[in-house]
Amino acid sequence: MKSENILTASVSINKPIELVWKLWNKAEHIAKWNAPSADWINKKIENYLVEGGEFLYAMVKKDGSEKFDFKGTYTEIILHKSLSYTLDDGRKTTITFTGNEPVNLTEIFEPVTGLDLTMQQEFCQSVLNKFKVYAEQL
Repeated sequence: MKSENILTASVSINKPIELVWKLWNKAEHIAKWNAPSADWINKKIENYLVEGGEFLYAMVKKDGSEKFDFKGTYTEIILHKSLSYTLDDGRKTTITFTGNEPVNLTEIFEPVTGLDLTMQQEFCQSVLNKFKVYAEQL
C-alpha cells in the first residue's frame, strides 16, 4: 500500500476470534451488518474467501437514490489474522484481527481520489460500528 492517503478505522469486539471471523466473512451475516446506516441495504452478497477469490457487496439506499458495487479480489488471507484485497478500481485494503475476547479489528484502506477523506473514514467506521453491534448481540 502507498504510504500517503491511507485511512484507518477500527473497533473492538467482545467475542471470540472464531466467531468474529465467521461473522465478518459469511454472506448470510455480511448482509445483516454491512451498511453505514439503516438507510442502506445489501441487494446481493458474494464472498469467495480464498486468495484470488472475488467478493461483491451490491449496496443500495432504500429510497433508491444511491447505489454502488463494492467488488474486489483477495490477495492474501491469513486465517483469524488478516485479509488483504484489491478493489476493482485498484485501491488496496488490509483488515487485521488481533486478540481474542476482545478482538481488535482494524481496516486500513486507500480512499477514493477526489472524495472527502473525512466522509470516507466515517463511512468505514460506521460500518465497523454496526458490525460490532451485530457481533456482540449474538
